[in-house]
Amino acid sequence: MLIKLLGAPHQTELVTSALRLTQALLDRGAKVQVWTCGDATTLTSTALGDSKPLDLTDPEADHPSTALLVRELLAAHPDALYWYACRFCCADRGAGEQISEVRERPPARFWAHVEASEKVLAMGVC
Repeated sequence: MLIKLLGAPHQTELVTSALRLTQALLDRGAKVQVWTCGDATTLTSTALGDSKPLDLTDPEADHPSTALLVRELLAAHPDALYWYACRFCCADRGAGEQISEVRERPPARFWAHVEASEKVLAMGVC
């Protein structure tokens, strides 16, 4: 299964839905590829660190960043989950430094990932 994730990561429930779908597919034994384009490439930027910024309404809480969530998901499924970020979209959005588990790919390689997948789902709008 290939999930193409596009668009602004925190405008809607897109990221939560994509992560839940990915986890559900992995729990069923599927192999999953996630390809991020557009602003979704910022989900795994090293600039995020491991925690979200301090929540002033709950200063004691430590909430994980999307980069940490993806890193943990990849670590838990090393032979079944692959996460890619469009190299051009990363550069265009200043997200050039991705966490080490994410592979940057040029857009020309996207079609090879489509051909290697039994199903493809595009989520979001760029």
